[in-house]
Amino acid sequence: MRAKKGKPLPLGISITGSSVNFSVAVPEGKQCELLLYKAGSAAPAEQFPMEESVGEVHFLAVEGLDPAEYEYNYRIDGEVVVDPYARGLSGREAWGTERDAQKHEVRGVLRCDGYDWEGDRPLMIPQNQILAYSLHVRGFTKHSSSGVERKGTFEGVIEKLPYLTDLGINQIHCMPVYEFEECGRRRNYWGYGPGWFFAPKSAYSACGDGGKSLKDMVKACHKAGIEVVLEMPFAQGTPGQMMEECLRYYLLEYHVDGFILNPFTAPMEGVCADPLLKKTKILVHDLGYQTVMRRFLKGDEGMVRDVMYWLRHKPEADRMFNAITEQSGFTLQDLVSYDGKHNEANGEDNQDGTDYNYSWNCGAEGPSRKKTVAELRKNQVRNAFFLLLTSQGTPCILAGDEFGNSQQGNNNVYCQDNPVGWVNWAGLKNHPELHAFVKALIALRKKHPVLWPEEEMTGMSYGNRGIPDVSYHGENAWKVPCEVSSRQLGVFYNGEDPGTGEEEHLFIAYNMHWLEHTFALPALPKGKKWYRVASTSEGILQEGIPAEDPRITEIEARTVAVFAGR
Repeated sequence: MRAKKGKPLPLGISITGSSVNFSVAVPEGKQCELLLYKAGSAAPAEQFPMEESVGEVHFLAVEGLDPAEYEYNYRIDGEVVVDPYARGLSGREAWGTERDAQKHEVRGVLRCDGYDWEGDRPLMIPQNQILAYSLHVRGFTKHSSSGVERKGTFEGVIEKLPYLTDLGINQIHCMPVYEFEECGRRRNYWGYGPGWFFAPKSAYSACGDGGKSLKDMVKACHKAGIEVVLEMPFAQGTPGQMMEECLRYYLLEYHVDGFILNPFTAPMEGVCADPLLKKTKILVHDLGYQTVMRRFLKGDEGMVRDVMYWLRHKPEADRMFNAITEQSGFTLQDLVSYDGKHNEANGEDNQDGTDYNYSWNCGAEGPSRKKTVAELRKNQVRNAFFLLLTSQGTPCILAGDEFGNSQQGNNNVYCQDNPVGWVNWAGLKNHPELHAFVKALIALRKKHPVLWPEEEMTGMSYGNRGIPDVSYHGENAWKVPCEVSSRQLGVFYNGEDPGTGEEEHLFIAYNMHWLEHTFALPALPKGKKWYRVASTSEGILQEGIPAEDPRITEIEARTVAVFAGR
């Protein structure tokens, strides 16, 4: 092999025939050399000074280099540096094993194997039809109860796709899947912080090749009708140009459907204006919906006005989605089981994690054998799912919430790479009724397009019929219960099923009070009657039960009920 004149862009490596171009940013005044290793060797086999530069970018091309046989690093002023643009890393195939770049134990890979996508491409599911599910690739299947063969891997997620499609999910949100250093004073289980953002994590791969396994997962998800959205938080100080290049790379190389970004670190304006990313889903986390719904769920006063807004609001225009629980914070079961966080196992004297959980333990802190407490928690979990899946914005379920997964009151499991932080699938056997309820509620949402219109409802007349597309009610029809003490609300939706062209009428009564309340259901067009099709206590009713007296409909304490007009 021999060195020859290279080019400064693109940063990282680029392979053309038998020539490999290397380009890296080097602080001004520092010397740089390229280190080439025979794959699997303990020391560099070749070293080339990188003297040519433009600005701070040093570059060099090597002719006659077989990418399948070599790996690489840089030595900058005596320090061995792994390329931040590396497309894959060698030496990090085993999770939790410390490797030192200074000892040449971690290296960038050069291989550029072809991949058969079999005609795959991003799914482009309309945002109003999305039902999302948030997971951690390792924690989703690592628990002994997961029932998959390749636990804690991209392949493990593939094994769970029949479960997700049966549940009704069509989009998954994955926490960081790129290479990061998990070893340290405390285990970095989540993957936030510095990383090699272009390199899929090989410790998440059953075959040791993170890039191939991620492609396999994306392709399998797409075949199952499920989009893949990657969380890319990017560490503070990551150059904006690098972030944009990284997103383009995952779009083109891995067919990813979207990304969740941190708007405080990511160059949102540039990303959203990027012509390559124009049709890619760019999302951000937001706690507005979550805080309001949690407070309403536990019975806080003065929440009705905010609940009206968030039930109607479609935050997709702001690149947000609705979630009552997320990886950071309580699981849904813990949200109804703990008043305060219990993060002692993290080793930070319970000082880490948010103090503002807006949770309620239903009368006992933590696990309880009291029947009244258990029944109330079961009730509240169902209410939470009703709030999430009858809101008009894009819903996102936290993995395991649909069968009561718990983290023992820990609301910050960033370092809990153990059963506390993993999804315990035993809940699927222990709480089959909850799983069946969530599955049926998802199906109910899909059945009623009035719950997921393309445009946000305005409260104006629907068509020429003089009926508002959305209106709010209380114990008296058309009267909003906006007193500070109110903890109940009725919402009347009217629209047209785009598939059949038929009129659709839905009334949802939310009573988060500890007292029973009556609701007067609004009058329907002539010839139609109200049928109760779902409630917290009864679950989903396939045929529906006729409302005996629409003028005085009793809704039990802490109950949601759904009525369809037909």
